[in-house]
Amino acid sequence: MEPIDILVTNGTVLTLDSCETLIEDGAVAVTGDSIADIGPASKFSACEVKTRIDANSGIIMPGLINTHTHAAMTCFRGLADDMDLMTWLNDYIFPAEAKLTNEKVYCGAMLACAEMILSGTTCFADMYLFEDAVAEAAKNAGMRAVVGEVLYDFPSPNYGTIENGFSYTSDLMVKWNDEPLITVAVEPHSPYLCAPDLLERAEAIAAKNNAPLIIHLAETISETDKIRSVYGKSPVAHLSNIGVLSPRLVACHCVVLSDEDISLLREKDVKVSHNPESNMKLAAGIAPVPRLLDAGVCVGLGTDGCTSNNNLDMFAEMDTAAKIHKVNCLDPTVMDAKTVVRMATIESARVLGLDQTTGSLEIGKKADLIVVDTQKPHMTPMYNIYSHLVYAAGGNDVSTVVINGRQVMQDSRLVSMDLEKVMADVNRIAETIRNG
Repeated sequence: MEPIDILVTNGTVLTLDSCETLIEDGAVAVTGDSIADIGPASKFSACEVKTRIDANSGIIMPGLINTHTHAAMTCFRGLADDMDLMTWLNDYIFPAEAKLTNEKVYCGAMLACAEMILSGTTCFADMYLFEDAVAEAAKNAGMRAVVGEVLYDFPSPNYGTIENGFSYTSDLMVKWNDEPLITVAVEPHSPYLCAPDLLERAEAIAAKNNAPLIIHLAETISETDKIRSVYGKSPVAHLSNIGVLSPRLVACHCVVLSDEDISLLREKDVKVSHNPESNMKLAAGIAPVPRLLDAGVCVGLGTDGCTSNNNLDMFAEMDTAAKIHKVNCLDPTVMDAKTVVRMATIESARVLGLDQTTGSLEIGKKADLIVVDTQKPHMTPMYNIYSHLVYAAGGNDVSTVVINGRQVMQDSRLVSMDLEKVMADVNRIAETIRNG
């Protein structure tokens, strides 16, 4: 074997591969940006290693993948809480977003990247304004990201008319085509803010470029009622009718679904992003995830933005996802811990079309991994590794993060950015928001 760039050793390796391989006292070898080998730590005792990372008997696992964010909304964290979705959007969020700039979005996205890395997320999918700035932030922070400019019928604070929005999306695809950390998606906001011709055009662009198509779908009863009143169909059936459902489509939320809707999602191999904490906070409802999984629909986890969730901690999201469905179904066996851990890793990668790149620890995949510190009272003792990750661990238990073969967090400290500056930049933006 050629010299190893990074060897993460002295831990339990949880691969999340198709065989659910788990290696006690294991190690992961990284060469360049990829995983070169995985096995018992003893296998690498005689290897030449440039950098050794001691997992200190912790868990070595794939980084978590957040399938739905609005990263720069960190600037608005706590600005508008305890209100329904439409009041929240129309009276607070849209007016605040009207004053956004490329610089503000960059600063907010950098703060989001810091928060995500510190809590073990290595990849995220973003839908927002000024997405070129989000891509720049992700690249500079060393994070893997799927980015897409939000498209809707009314003028955008960034690009103006929808024609310019499509041009902006095309420009993003050209600019970021050769950047290994960045994938550009086409992202119409929702069926209630996008006319059918906009949605059809978005799907055509996504199909032509083999890009993800990401949309908010069936998030609330009021949205569903509105779409039915206009088109005579549910939001899912409406998208099916105009040819937008496809394996490329990532449908975010999917709270209000009928059995027929679920059948359509499965038939068209649509992927779903489940955001339980945001749906709880906005009282949108509880997505029928157990039914989706039973039907064979691919479901990943997301946090949504920091105004409808207030944090980007995927460990907290896993805990909530497991528990909310148990109480909703009155069945403690649904959404078991292993299922939820897979939803936050390999299934989330599959949702974003990145499962050949990341989401599990396998030879040849990109080296996106984290170490979870288990030498803590709340992590002691450990009988079941999956249960610990879902019900005991938190984002602050992550000690090491490697993304694309680069260590971006060491000993719970960010090394890919100046955290103090990142927080100061957003605090300055917050002052302008407070002062109107």
